[in-house]
Amino acid sequence: MSDLLSFDLGDDALSTSVAAGLVDVEARLAKAVKSDDDFIDSASSHLVEAGGKRFRPLLTLLAANLGDPQNPGVVDAAVVAELTHLATLYHDDVMDESLRRRGTESANARWGNTVAILTGDFLFARASDILADLGPEAVRIQAKTFERLVTGQIHETVGAAQGADRVDHHLDVLADKTGSLIATSGRFGAMFAGCDEATVETMTRYGERIGVAFQLVDDLVDLTSDGKESGKVQGTDLREGIATLPALLILRSTDPADARLQELLSRPLPDDVEHAEALRLILQHRELDEARAVARYWADEARAAATNLPEGPVRGALEALCDYVVTRTY
Repeated sequence: MSDLLSFDLGDDALSTSVAAGLVDVEARLAKAVKSDDDFIDSASSHLVEAGGKRFRPLLTLLAANLGDPQNPGVVDAAVVAELTHLATLYHDDVMDESLRRRGTESANARWGNTVAILTGDFLFARASDILADLGPEAVRIQAKTFERLVTGQIHETVGAAQGADRVDHHLDVLADKTGSLIATSGRFGAMFAGCDEATVETMTRYGERIGVAFQLVDDLVDLTSDGKESGKVQGTDLREGIATLPALLILRSTDPADARLQELLSRPLPDDVEHAEALRLILQHRELDEARAVARYWADEARAAATNLPEGPVRGALEALCDYVVTRTY
């Protein structure tokens, strides 16, 4: 069940509708990853059973309540979004050589990189199978979304061009790699619930912006959380040499006092002593507040998009979600 069910939607009827939808999504997810092959079944269900925030299905279901959430395709569209996300996690963990995911051993740590990659491909295939029944427009939207996902990952891997601003590059990567799928989650919900085109476009715009904010905060949680609630090891990105927004802001500083931290942030930190030093310095740094302010900016942009929706419980929940995203601690 979604970790976000503790989020107060502010309306009993809306909460009941979304909660029921999430139950259906969870059942459909379990069915979608099922395989007659015991080994494939174990690998493909690994991250589904580990839980997760289910942020994408939540947004799909919230958007669907702007129209008819009982319409055919709403739940399946939510499942497609989550399956796509899960598949990318299998691949991401291979690229990042991550050992933990959602409080449990990552698939690549348990079964090796090849199995993890192929399992991600298996989930993409299952998502495509469900998508085929949703019609050619949904297939086209998903294809364009997947293109952006891959583009964002390539740009992150290659890095910023010579002379380009690394912070701007990073935000562009997040918009593609994370924001695009969350945008499509909102789009699908409104679309399959029979909303008008203006509402569909508003939910797309809202989704991309709240998606960037969500990822920026996720990266902050990696630094600030002790891992008991998040299921993550504190400072994993720091240890692996992955430069998230706080690190990038510090790296462009011209203050000589930042020289030691900049040197640490320029490389992976497998050594526990150096990792602890870098974590201590970054948690004390003023740029951590700047990174929070950037996340708030993107959440405020999402809120501004939501003002184009009619007043009511869904709009209120979407506005409240902007606050929840930037204040969560896990």
